[in-house]
Amino acid sequence: MLGRIGTFLYGLISYLLFFGTFLYALGWVGNLVVPKSIDAAPTMPFGQALLIDLGLLGVFAIQHSLMARRGFKDWWTKLVPQVAERSTYVLASSLAMIVMFYYWQPLGGVVWQVEHPFAKMVLLGMFGFGWGLVLVTTFLINHFDLFGLRQVWLHLLGKDYTPLAFTTPGPYKLVRHPLYVGWLFAFWSAPVMTVTHLVFAVTTTAYILIAIQLEERDLLRDHAEYHDYRRRVPMLIPGRSRHAHHPHHPHHPHHPHHS
Repeated sequence: MLGRIGTFLYGLISYLLFFGTFLYALGWVGNLVVPKSIDAAPTMPFGQALLIDLGLLGVFAIQHSLMARRGFKDWWTKLVPQVAERSTYVLASSLAMIVMFYYWQPLGGVVWQVEHPFAKMVLLGMFGFGWGLVLVTTFLINHFDLFGLRQVWLHLLGKDYTPLAFTTPGPYKLVRHPLYVGWLFAFWSAPVMTVTHLVFAVTTTAYILIAIQLEERDLLRDHAEYHDYRRRVPMLIPGRSRHAHHPHHPHHPHHPHHS
């Protein structure tokens, strides 16, 4: 069993790997800096490359959702210390992404290409906005708790973990899943949309829509206050809710947990 210092170092390394992977993903999707981006030159037949890419996306989706489910956590924490559960999830997600980056097979082809300078600038701005929204959103709901550092830090200090209060800061008042909104902006805002990028964007969008249903099923089961929040606040697109006239119920301890 890991001691307190070992557990903290494990959590810290998992977090640093995540942050490096996040930065690499930005370059990978945006074709910036990284040695092999999403739109690198194809190296194998289209059909074979497509099957590999869909398989890689499938592996990530299964890992990302399965390990976030309560049933899996109940089993997993019999093998992994509870305090390191979140760090292990973060580590596994990072490794799944690294595998995808390494084995990804570009498909070639262009679906659209925006030439107008202003339109291109707008799309690049939306791309940056999406990545920024993802990062800012994690800090609004406690970035270090979401990625496991708070848990191992409290353990290092010999303190018990305390759940965070349920809050709806900033964009959470407009949509229930601003983090996913950020990913959609990041994945779809492309001045040059290749077939490769389109496959990635369509597949990840489908995954996001499925993941939201799984996540909200858990939240509705575990937190009664989420029912009212779900009625009042739209899922992904800001706008007046059909249930806006419902009274505002006070929130109880918990925050929306994003896989």
